[in-house]
Amino acid sequence: MTDTGFQHHRLASLALLNKFSTFSHKEAGFLGHVSVAEVLSDRQGQWLAKLLERHGLPPLTEVGA
Repeated sequence: MTDTGFQHHRLASLALLNKFSTFSHKEAGFLGHVSVAEVLSDRQGQWLAKLLERHGLPPLTEVGA
């Protein structure tokens, strides 16, 4: 992570999982999948971006990087 945002979706998902513990079962499963996925679909990238924003973390600089 940098001041400008996360450079990879895996880093972003792991930051969310490590910092917060109040995810729904669906959100936690999604973040677990994202933390090992090589590439994200547009919808997955959008959902990850929403979760980052909702929890006050920096945005992704590249989706599916």
